[in-house]
Amino acid sequence: MVQRYSIKFRFIIFTKKNNIYMDTYQEKIGLLQEMIGFALVDGELHDREYDFIEMVAHELEVDKETLQKLFDKRVEKVVIKDEFHRICQFYRLALLMHSDGVLHDREQIKINEIGINMGLNPFAMKRVLKLMEDSPNRMVDGDTLLSFFSEQHN
Repeated sequence: MVQRYSIKFRFIIFTKKNNIYMDTYQEKIGLLQEMIGFALVDGELHDREYDFIEMVAHELEVDKETLQKLFDKRVEKVVIKDEFHRICQFYRLALLMHSDGVLHDREQIKINEIGINMGLNPFAMKRVLKLMEDSPNRMVDGDTLLSFFSEQHN
């Protein structure tokens, strides 16, 4: 399942042409910490969730030893400043939520809470999550994803 996400995920989230790389090492660590916390919201870490987080860590050039330390300790959360990076993080969390093939009520509550705390439009978040739920591969096209969130600016 992780392999299926890999190609499109890299295109949407990590391509240089979209200038989406995290700016600092602390932002990368913060992103991974948030993903780890979210993966554990249902009380367990599934293999697919771990694989997905490991893939993101690899793309962010965070080594395995550092990733393992993140599972063992809690560090101060880094706030993502620009909206584009917050949308990307929300989408990563949504992909993570679907990676184990089981949607828990606690995951859905938590992802909405996280998105609202990031200052994202609740209606856009709801549309993205519904589209992902209805999609056979749980993926949303990057242009569609961004268009849902940019509608609020018009």
